[in-house]
Amino acid sequence: MSVVIAVDGPSGAGKGTLCVKLAKALGFSLLDSGALYRILGLASVDAGVAVDDEPALAELAKTIDVDFVPGEPGEPVGVMLNGIDVTSKVRLESTGALASKVAPHPMVRAALLETQRSFAQKGGLVADGRDMGTVVFNDAPLKIFLTASAQARAERRLLQLQSKGEDVNFATLLDEIEARDARDMGRAESPLRPADDAWQLDSTTKSIDEVFAEVMAEAQRRQLV
Repeated sequence: MSVVIAVDGPSGAGKGTLCVKLAKALGFSLLDSGALYRILGLASVDAGVAVDDEPALAELAKTIDVDFVPGEPGEPVGVMLNGIDVTSKVRLESTGALASKVAPHPMVRAALLETQRSFAQKGGLVADGRDMGTVVFNDAPLKIFLTASAQARAERRLLQLQSKGEDVNFATLLDEIEARDARDMGRAESPLRPADDAWQLDSTTKSIDEVFAEVMAEAQRRQLV
C-alpha cells in the first residue's frame, strides 16, 4: 500500500509550501486538491461540456489525467492536464469562475473524490487540502493538521502581497481570513477540522523549515520513510 501523508488546515498556515517540500524530499507524488475544480473547469471548456451538465461533467472528471509538479520554493505548483502545462491558466480569474460553477454538483464531487484517491496508486503521496485526513484519505498513516493564528496568517499574506507591489490593508486581510475560516469550518459537507487521529502542528511562531523538519522527523519515527 502506498504511503499517504495527508495535510489539512486553514488558508495561510503553510500547507502548500510544506507539501511541496515533503514531496520533493521524499520523491512522492503531490496532490493539490484545491486546484481540481479549477482543472475540471478548464477541461470542460476543452471538451465542450457545459458547466450545468452535471452527468457529463462527472463523466469528464473520471477521464482527466492530472499531474502536479512541485517547483522551487516560492514558485507555483506546476499543473499538467492531459499532458499539457496549464499552470498559468489554472490561476486565472475566469478559471476560478468556472470552478465555482462545477463545484456544487454532487455527482462531480463524488467523481473527483475518486480522482483524488487515484493519486495514491502512483506511489507515495503528499495530499494538500482541507478534508484529506477526514474524508479523502481517512486511513492515511500520517495525518497532519497544520494551523496558525489568524493574525499570523494575515501578516504572512500581507508581506506576500506587498512583495508583489500590491496595496493591501491588514485589517481587511484579517477579516477575510476569519470569514473564510468560519465558512470552511461551518459548512455542512466535509467541514474543516482535524481528523481524530491527526497530528496537530501550530506554525504561528515557526518557520516553514522548522515545520518541515518536525514533520520529517515524525514520518521517520513512524517508519513511513
